[in-house]
Amino acid sequence: MARTNGKSEVHPEELDIDHELPASDDADEVGSSKGTEPGKAAVGGETESELQKVKAERDALLDRLARSQAEFENARKRASKEQQDFREYALVDAIKPLLPILDSFERALNTQSQPAEFRSGVELIYKQLQDALTKLGVRPIPAQGEPFDPHLHQAIEMVDTRDVPDHHVVEELQRGYKFKDRLLRPSMVKVAKNSQK
Repeated sequence: MARTNGKSEVHPEELDIDHELPASDDADEVGSSKGTEPGKAAVGGETESELQKVKAERDALLDRLARSQAEFENARKRASKEQQDFREYALVDAIKPLLPILDSFERALNTQSQPAEFRSGVELIYKQLQDALTKLGVRPIPAQGEPFDPHLHQAIEMVDTRDVPDHHVVEELQRGYKFKDRLLRPSMVKVAKNSQK
């Protein structure tokens, strides 16, 4: 049965209690005036009370809307600040492991040593740097002797040779790296071209 502004009879099973507004205090007055003869004063008082009720509901809804908008704006500003902070300080964890390597280079440059000892020190620093990058998720791309992959290798030159299978990497000129599954830079390579099959 359709409801019409509270004037018709409503069965309890048709009510949606979860979404109903609470009954007002003057509901008893409206119910008691039903049995009386409708006159100008009763109709005017009922209309006035309904108007006051609607105005109060409107004011409450506008207040809720203003509060929700303010909460949303505050949340948006907070999220924007967190993103900005993250962008500014995201590299901190990547830079910290590199600082001891920088210290090692400074110590190596400040010492007077034999070329063999100097080379050994630089090799240790190189290993230290490789370990730091590995912990960050940076991995070298294998290239030497591998089949040429245009997604991982950048061919600089094609070399005629029978020593290496056709379309395999003959020489790696610059090592390529991946960060987890993302390519940081491709390996620069020379690729075998074996015309004899």
